[in-house]
Amino acid sequence: MYQTATPASDFLAAYCSTFNTVEGNTTLYAWPSEQKVQRWAGEMPESFRFCAKFPRDVSQAGDLRAALEQAHAFQRLLLPLGRRVTPFWLQLPASVGPSRLSELAAFIDGFDAALAIEVRHPGFFDRGDGERALNRLLRDRGIERICLDTRALFSCHSHDPAVLHAQSKKPRLPVRPVAFSDSPQVRFVGHPELETNDAFMAPWLDKVAGWIEAGKTPHVYLHTPDNHRAPELAMRFHGLLSERLPGLPALPALRPAPQMSLLTD
Repeated sequence: MYQTATPASDFLAAYCSTFNTVEGNTTLYAWPSEQKVQRWAGEMPESFRFCAKFPRDVSQAGDLRAALEQAHAFQRLLLPLGRRVTPFWLQLPASVGPSRLSELAAFIDGFDAALAIEVRHPGFFDRGDGERALNRLLRDRGIERICLDTRALFSCHSHDPAVLHAQSKKPRLPVRPVAFSDSPQVRFVGHPELETNDAFMAPWLDKVAGWIEAGKTPHVYLHTPDNHRAPELAMRFHGLLSERLPGLPALPALRPAPQMSLLTD
């Protein structure tokens, strides 16, 4: 979404001028410095929402209970962002399955801020005891199960390196459009041809519109394989949603640019 002349130091402010939330993917791979967090606090509007992913040494710990101290340290690091940080995202690897639910429950009970959790183990998608136990755990505690939808991405048959890379990294799992709190979380990984996503987005438009009409505040994050067109896809989704909800606030127009970029992947 950035003009080619936009310096990297201005990317966040430019992003915030159009969108009101971001999936904080960078924190999964590296802890930000205190200076960077302070800079973010100065550039993000008070109403902006930053969904911060726990670093991998938390989400990929051998025992989630032992990672609580690191989780609290990460929470303290982001304190300058105040209410902008909501929820914290725990993106679990496929190695965390039903046998580790007791660890997850202990982690949830030991962390005192809003959480959303993404699971990738097949045992959480087979409609069996493991999935029912997960849903019961999250529902009882008001913790969101992040709704991940990669169907549009995997519908693409292309030899483009960006598509192949995304398909090799993203999980291919059934979709679970659930809401266990007032802030359901949706991650949609789309097709590089924007109009091809419309059929895959249609059920989400209905679901998100229903959530909003029910008084919920859904967070929706849209990706394309290399994310260069992700801002356009987000604007497309918002425009289609506005047709269902005419009172939805408009988003400022994207700045024209030959190449698009996003803060997340």
